[in-house]
Amino acid sequence: MLTKKQLQLLDFINTRMQRDGVPPSFDEMKEALDLRSKSGIHRLITALEERGFIRRLAHRARAIEIIKLPESLGGAPSAPTSAQASPQASGFRPRVIDGDRPDAPPPAGALDVEAISAINLPIMGKIAAGVPIEAVADGATNVAVPGSMLSGRGNHYALEVKGESMIEAGINHGDIVVIRETSQAKDGDIVVAMVEGYETTLKRYKRQGDMIALEAANPAFETRVLPSDMVEVQGKLVGLIRSY
Repeated sequence: MLTKKQLQLLDFINTRMQRDGVPPSFDEMKEALDLRSKSGIHRLITALEERGFIRRLAHRARAIEIIKLPESLGGAPSAPTSAQASPQASGFRPRVIDGDRPDAPPPAGALDVEAISAINLPIMGKIAAGVPIEAVADGATNVAVPGSMLSGRGNHYALEVKGESMIEAGINHGDIVVIRETSQAKDGDIVVAMVEGYETTLKRYKRQGDMIALEAANPAFETRVLPSDMVEVQGKLVGLIRSY
């Protein structure tokens, strides 16, 4: 999974290389993605390189090699990971040992254990609860989430919290937050917000006319007030998982 801006940049580079045989300049990339500075392009290029989609060639100007493309741009489907492979495909066969365990009645006051439906969600990366960081979206690991935690319709995913700006909302560093994909938010919602197309943060959403306030839940962090066209809501918090 790539962010919208990462996908746009990869598509632009690929199109220009197909047409001209050489990648576009950083200025051309900045104009094509409507970014305000080339530093944003540098971050997007680094992110694409870290995810294995491109490679920068040393000692050569404007030297970028495309290694692979996502399926949405005509690339080959990704092979399933070992975690996704079936037990039969991996050769694993569980062994069940039959015993003579008596059917004893449960202790007084004990409750029957009921099956709880759980759904595996991909942990798409880290989300900043502090200063915005570049979105990391690889879906390399999964987390089991109770089905009752998932609200409404649509896709859900999980993110690992980095930082302490939301501690007074009960969200700590290292927690896993469960997010429902949506571009809509109401005042007071805790949302995943993308800032300037390439940085993400977890904050409380407040609209102030043509501006959006991203409020922290920690007095040590300032509220950021940004023009609405610089903030893109990508999801809403619906649950939290904490390990001890």
